[in-house]
Parts: sequence; structure tokens; C-alpha cells
Amino acid sequence: MKSTPKQIPGQTSFISPDLIDQLNPKHRLVILANKICWKDLEESLSCYYAENFGRPAKPIRLMTGLLILKQMENLSDERVVEAWVQNPYMQYFCGEDRFQWQFPCDPSDLTYFRNRIGEKGVEKVLELSIKLFGKMALEKEVVIDTTVQEKNITYPTDAKLYGKIIEKCRKIADKEQIALRRSYSRTVKELMLAQRFAAHPKNHKKAKKAQKQLNTIAGRLVRELDRKLSQEALRAYKAQLALFEKVLKQKKKDKRKIYSLHEPEVYCMSKGKAHKTYEFGAKASITMTKTHGIILGAMSFQENIYDSHTLEPVLDQVEALRGDRPKVGICDRGYRGKAQVGQTQILIPKSPGKTTTAYEKQKARKRFRRRAGIEPVIGHLKSDYRLGRNFLKGVIGDSINLMMAAAAFNFTKWLRMTVYFFSNLVRRFDGLFMEKTLVFQ
Repeated sequence: MKSTPKQIPGQTSFISPDLIDQLNPKHRLVILANKICWKDLEESLSCYYAENFGRPAKPIRLMTGLLILKQMENLSDERVVEAWVQNPYMQYFCGEDRFQWQFPCDPSDLTYFRNRIGEKGVEKVLELSIKLFGKMALEKEVVIDTTVQEKNITYPTDAKLYGKIIEKCRKIADKEQIALRRSYSRTVKELMLAQRFAAHPKNHKKAKKAQKQLNTIAGRLVRELDRKLSQEALRAYKAQLALFEKVLKQKKKDKRKIYSLHEPEVYCMSKGKAHKTYEFGAKASITMTKTHGIILGAMSFQENIYDSHTLEPVLDQVEALRGDRPKVGICDRGYRGKAQVGQTQILIPKSPGKTTTAYEKQKARKRFRRRAGIEPVIGHLKSDYRLGRNFLKGVIGDSINLMMAAAAFNFTKWLRMTVYFFSNLVRRFDGLFMEKTLVFQ
């Protein structure tokens, strides 16, 4: 009869419990985690935390790493937390030395962390991504262009806004236990159905009449709440009721119109696209190096200002992030009006003069062809790095989402330039070695 081998107490495996010993050292997240200077990032963001108040905070590297992974992998807050538990490479990237079986934090903690560090804190992450490239990011010539960062709102119509005001007024009345004279529930339902196919000639008159009735009903409910709410409740809902009144009074050609009740800062832009005439969100400016395509600046604007008026704050941001102001900024014809901003010369496509030499024509042609390279970069930011639709709230959410998308693009670009370059180099040397071996044989 064979005796069973004795087990040493506490010994479960010959494999090292350290996480790094179980991972592929050539994996892209391992390489990037070892390259980023996390100590500098923690020191720069530690000023947003108090030392003696509240419960202990989550590690800064963990929270920042989750934000970077969220943008790089194009995931939501909920999905990145779920993926972190399943992926040991993500855990190592966020600073863990042992494999974890539990969620690192609640998904809502990422929202609190973004609000805590704000725009200045996220700028540190973008600055960190630029410093990875070293001297490559110090090019004298940059390419600048603007795009629209669309907000997560439905296409606005007056009838939709009136319907939402009525619904919100009912909720306020229920919460404050106010008996409305009439709820208009069935009437509003019929009027909203009348809005279907409003553009059809047979339905246009009926839809227009229904829209006017919705405006009247919404106005009645707002005025009734204004009369019946207590003084304390009226102070609490003052801003919300003022917003409702502004929406009900605004006309078709008014400026600074409200297009969304939960995102009142959104404004309308038209970029001349055939498939999308109007876009609702915030204007975003992207600055990129001419040769290597590294994003040096990403700035969101609260107003739909003319493109050339964005140049000064954009160039100031580039100088703050990389420590050097570019000598030349290459733009499209939408930036007409400025040839010089500070020490930076602004170049725009134009017809060559009579005294322009062939060399100058060729140089200008190469510059402006390279300027067109920023268009696919913006496309990748929108499709791969969550810039296509912004789900973060408010003006601060616009800036944070834009800068995190730019930082994620830079991190991915650095990985492609290092990991894939060296792997291709090794394959090439292996191929040459095999050819020489065959020749000698």
C-alpha cells in the first residue's frame, strides 16, 4: 500500500506569488508600466488630497491607471473595473504586485477622482504621455486643427424639450407632495404622437399646433410650481425653474439657445459635413507634431469661437506641456486672419506669388500635405479613444475626456513605435542570419 506524500503547511505551488513573475515581460502594458514615471505623477497629484480628514483614499497610481486603461481600451467606468479583475496585466499596470480577485473600487469612484483632480490634474497625465517621446516631441513645426466633441444628448427639438419640462415638473410636484391642478398625462401623450413625421406636408400643420399646445402646458406647470412651492423648496429649484422658463421663451433664431436640460452648456456647430449638418457639443482643438504625429495639446472651448481666436490659448498650453513654444503652426483655411501669434508663425494654404521659387512651392506643398495627416488622427481619437461621444458631464467633462483621449493616443503610439519596431528589427536580423547560413551551407 502506497503512502500519500506529506504536504508542507502553507505550500500551495512552486510558482512565485509575485505577479510580475507570472507575466510576459514583453507585453505592452508591462513595458508601458515600467516606462511611466509613476512617482512624479503621484507627487504632482498628491496636492489634491487632505492628510488628516476622511477615510484613506485609493492609491493615485491605481485610479490614474484605470483612467488611462479606460481610454486606451475604449471602455466605460463599469467595464474597465470588471476587466481589471480578469486581466493580470491591467492589475500590474495599476501597481498591484499580487493577483487580486475583488474589484479595485466602485465605478463611481472614478467619477469622484476625475472631479477631484480636475483639468489641471488630467493635464499632468497628458504631459506625462508627451515626455515619453523625449526630443521627438520638441519639433519646431506643429499642425493645428479643430473638431467637434459631441455630447451624449439626443437630437434636440422644441417638442422634446417641452415634453421633458412637463415630466420634470411632475417629478418635482411628487417629491414636494404638491397636488397639481391637472397632470395632462393623456393629453401630452397624444400631442407627442402628433409630432411623428412632422416634416411631411400632410402632418406639418397638425404637428405645429401640437407643439404650441405642449409649450402652453409646460408653461402652466412651471407657473403652478412657482406659486405652490414653499420658500425653501423654491430656493432649491430656482436654477432649474429659470432654465425651464428660458427654454419656453427661446425662439428659432435666438443665440445661446438651450439644446438639452441636463447639459445646458451644449451649443450647435456646423462643420459643412454632408452626412451630419449640425453637431451638438463643444469645440475641441488638437495640436500635433508635423513629422512624428505626437499630440502636444488638446483644449476644449465653452463657446463656438472663430478658429483663429483659439490659437493663442492652444499655443500657451503646448508651451506649458512640453516647455517650448513651436516656431511654426500649420493650419487650414478656417484659420484665416492671423499670420503671427506671439513668436509662432501661422501658415495657411494660399496661391503662390509671382516671385515664389520652385523650391518654396515644393516645401509649401509638403507642409500642407502633412497638415492633412491630422484628419485621420482626429478620426482615430473619435473611434478608438472615446472622443466620438462624450459621456462625462459638464464643461469640465469636455476637457477631461479630450485630454485623456489625447494621452491614450500618445501612450498607444509610443508602444507601437517601441514594441513593434524592435520586434520587426529582431525578425529582420533573424532573416538575414538564416540567409547567410544557407549561403555558407
